[in-house]
Amino acid sequence: MVLHQVWTALSGVSGIALACCLLAAAAVLRWAGRRTARRAAARARQRQRAGLETMDKAVQRFRLQNPDLDSEALLALPLPQLVQKLDSGELSPEAVLFTYLGKAWEVNKGTNCVTSYLTDCETHLAQAPRQGLLYGIPVSLKECFSYKGQDSTLGLSLNEGVPSECDSVVVQVLKLQGAVPFVHTNVPQSMLSFDCSNPLFGQTLNPWKPSKSPGGSSGGEGALIGSGGSPLGLGTDIGGSIRFPSAFCGICGLKPTGGRLSKSGVKGCVYGQTAVQLSVGPMARDVESLALCLRALLCEDLFRLDPTIPPLPFREELVPFLPNNIPYALEVLTTGGLFSDGGHTFLQNFKGDFVDPCLGELILILKLPRWFKSLLSFLLKPLYPRLAAFLRSMQPRSARKLWELQHEIEVYRNSVIDQWKAMNLDVLLTPMLGPALDLNAPGRATGAISYTVLYNCLDFPAGVVPVTTVTAEDDAQMEHYRGYFGDIWDIILKKAMKKSVGLPVAVQCVALPWQEEMCLRFMREVERLMTPEKRSS
Repeated sequence: MVLHQVWTALSGVSGIALACCLLAAAAVLRWAGRRTARRAAARARQRQRAGLETMDKAVQRFRLQNPDLDSEALLALPLPQLVQKLDSGELSPEAVLFTYLGKAWEVNKGTNCVTSYLTDCETHLAQAPRQGLLYGIPVSLKECFSYKGQDSTLGLSLNEGVPSECDSVVVQVLKLQGAVPFVHTNVPQSMLSFDCSNPLFGQTLNPWKPSKSPGGSSGGEGALIGSGGSPLGLGTDIGGSIRFPSAFCGICGLKPTGGRLSKSGVKGCVYGQTAVQLSVGPMARDVESLALCLRALLCEDLFRLDPTIPPLPFREELVPFLPNNIPYALEVLTTGGLFSDGGHTFLQNFKGDFVDPCLGELILILKLPRWFKSLLSFLLKPLYPRLAAFLRSMQPRSARKLWELQHEIEVYRNSVIDQWKAMNLDVLLTPMLGPALDLNAPGRATGAISYTVLYNCLDFPAGVVPVTTVTAEDDAQMEHYRGYFGDIWDIILKKAMKKSVGLPVAVQCVALPWQEEMCLRFMREVERLMTPEKRSS
């Protein structure tokens, strides 16, 4: 009876008027949301500009007071040597900080990698404990690391103007070890992309070639360290977010086991899922710097500030290794864990906001009705099984199905470990994706994360080391590339990797859970073997 009355009302003139009013209200709400997003972007960019101006003024003031400082020689020092010179007093912490501030300001003009200048770094420098392993070392932070008084926006307008109330645990430990956090760096919107662009701060560019992506989601870190603007940085990784930018920008990066370093105070936009672990890890120009950072972080202060972290200090012993190479891919289990609710929680972050192009296709897929995803998956399966599996993984799951998925991941992890032991392996040497992709291409080539996301699913430590650069012959051979599946992702990859001569190429080193030291030892051996002369061949 009630439904009949509603239908009668809607079918009359008054119903048409009501429908028009509803449509108009929806349009007004959408316009208001977009206006709010535009204002948030304007405020964020104004804050970015003001911070960079303050940063430049501080650098110029220091340079006037210290005209004889050899900045180029200082910037050329590897991190371990920098630590030694600071410890001995041969270099002052002020000279190191302001030299890197100047370099970061300079390289930001060409890469747009810095979102915030952490203005209290000068104050903290005077308070840095001399006994710390990282005394006087400037450290850059991916924007998701909470820093007191600073926004961690993730490129989303809803987070703009919401400064953090305290430092994240790893930032606190860095400070206790004498390090000086000095900038926040850019991320892709929501951080679920291996590109680096968002509506608040714009596109970050690759320091090797501006038409290429720096990778993501720790893309600002990759660009800044890769261009010499920071000696050490912290990133996060849930599908390759440390390893992609490290590989694309020609630096080293380590994704530890998920629970090795604290995630307390690290901001994200997908909470609650535990199937695929987020990892916090270091990024630097060489492997020894990664080891130094991990050695400093794995201390009593970390275990005290976050009692959920196993009290495993850095193990110094060197162990032998036996490299091997096995290919695996595990997209469905991982993606299913990240979007176990069909992407509902993830989509809530974008209400009234602009969607960055690097996320456009993902958002479109997540918004499709469940029945339509099922239909598309069924139709695509005979021709494009990889795309069909990806669409199926985007379906919402019941609690029971989620438990089943997590059990599948556990079973898969155990089977890989059993095979690993049966083959008597210590570490694996595996491929990375290749050279940096064109800007905006990562958002359309989701399948490429299979090179990295497997080890997030397995929760194995994995690091990348640059070993060579693309030659003209390599670039020409891409014309004959067809890919394993021959689907749209392979087509996009072929196009996005063109014109890559001179760009860095990395390999990936993998170890068993909680064996970060073994992974670093192997990475250092790969780095040692790949001398500059060999990298060009």
